[in-house]
Amino acid sequence: MKKAVFTTGSIPRHIVVMTSASAVGLITLFSVDLVDMYFLSLLGEEELAAAIGFSGTLLFFLTAVGIGLQIAMGALVARAEGSHDRDRAGAYCTNIMVFSGLIAVLITVPAYRFLADLLQLLGASGKTLELAVSYTRILLPGTPLLAIGMGAAAALRAVGDAKRSMYCTLGAALANALLDPVFIFGFGWGIEGAAVASLCARITLCAIALYGLFRVHRLPARFSAGAMLRDLPSVVVIAGPALLTNLATPIGSGYVLKTMAQFGDSAVAGAAIIGRIVPVAFAAVFAISSAVGPIIGQNAGAAQFPRVREALRSALVFNVAYALSVWLILFLLSDWIIAAFDARDEAAQLIAVYTQWLVGAFMFVGMMFIANATFNNLHRAYLATFFNFSRMLLGTVPMVYLLSQWGPAGVLAGELAGALLWGSAAYLVASRLIARLEREYQLSRKPVVEDEVHDDSVKWPFSSLQTQLSQRCAVPEGLD
Repeated sequence: MKKAVFTTGSIPRHIVVMTSASAVGLITLFSVDLVDMYFLSLLGEEELAAAIGFSGTLLFFLTAVGIGLQIAMGALVARAEGSHDRDRAGAYCTNIMVFSGLIAVLITVPAYRFLADLLQLLGASGKTLELAVSYTRILLPGTPLLAIGMGAAAALRAVGDAKRSMYCTLGAALANALLDPVFIFGFGWGIEGAAVASLCARITLCAIALYGLFRVHRLPARFSAGAMLRDLPSVVVIAGPALLTNLATPIGSGYVLKTMAQFGDSAVAGAAIIGRIVPVAFAAVFAISSAVGPIIGQNAGAAQFPRVREALRSALVFNVAYALSVWLILFLLSDWIIAAFDARDEAAQLIAVYTQWLVGAFMFVGMMFIANATFNNLHRAYLATFFNFSRMLLGTVPMVYLLSQWGPAGVLAGELAGALLWGSAAYLVASRLIARLEREYQLSRKPVVEDEVHDDSVKWPFSSLQTQLSQRCAVPEGLD
């Protein structure tokens, strides 16, 4: 049987390879969004950038459902692979993709019906609202395809195929980059052209990811409604908390955007430009959570907890070093960024303050990402939910409210201040969780005399073999 790839070899190397491969794809994909913003800025309408900001926040909220199911896909497939159970991995792959598509349809239909109301709730009005509705109405129907494609890409990473997972985003980005100027300028469609190009990119991502799973790895099993219902509890245990976890971020972003809208379209445009720069600049930080998850999942499935601890520690070192490097680069490029996007007034001031003084705090966002990946892959997804909602309710909302008294820059400062406290706390809890699980596993392997064996056996949660272990009994023959 093929050995799980992350249970041997250098952990730091696995993290660098997986993160780099994922980051390359994300940089390419996010760069197209940045190019979208740049092209639209050339049209000279500040409302276009603001409209993209409102639409992006709403779409992010809907995409959070797909992200939650993607996390479940990565965690379950990686643990099955770590336990050498390819059949179980294939069943999870198929069932989660089908479930993702169904859920995405159920949320897309009502969102499409009440699109204008939802955008108004975020603070869009007037011409900005009209542009945001036009853009979102084209892109929204692609949400189910994006959910399925994201799940398929997560399955590729879970089996260690970072390269093909990267190809998914690279292919999508290439399609978007080629079609953007054609639709925006060639056909004269403006913001609607940007939306059509992005929709084509989602279709491309889904097609490439499915090809890798079906034709290359032959991972998905034959679909069965009964099998999906059987696996649903296992999926919901992870996807439910993960979904709630990821909903916290767009809810917080919605509050931030609504507060920013009080300062006018120029401030919203500046925040939207920052919102396109940050994913490109910090692509590796965004990627590290999806990269470290399969590494933790496979080693937890193989009960190699020293390697799990090393994965957490190495991810932190990578995150801090990368965030500090990006801070320096953005500090030096601040004036160039303002000029490139022809930012004026509030937008220019906001970009300057963020790139020169605030952006370094993004390392704490990265700590939250790493901790959440750890929780999701160690059967403690509810902890990720707790910390994300705590960050939003006890961090982002009160800090944004207080610091907004100092203008739009205070809004962004408040958002990062919430990450500082709760990102640090989440990482410390993740570290303690790994140590506790390792102690519990070691206790479960202690041999005892026959009359001390009790019947209160429990399942070791990280093994798909579901070997029954008493907390005080000897290791069954063949477990080693």
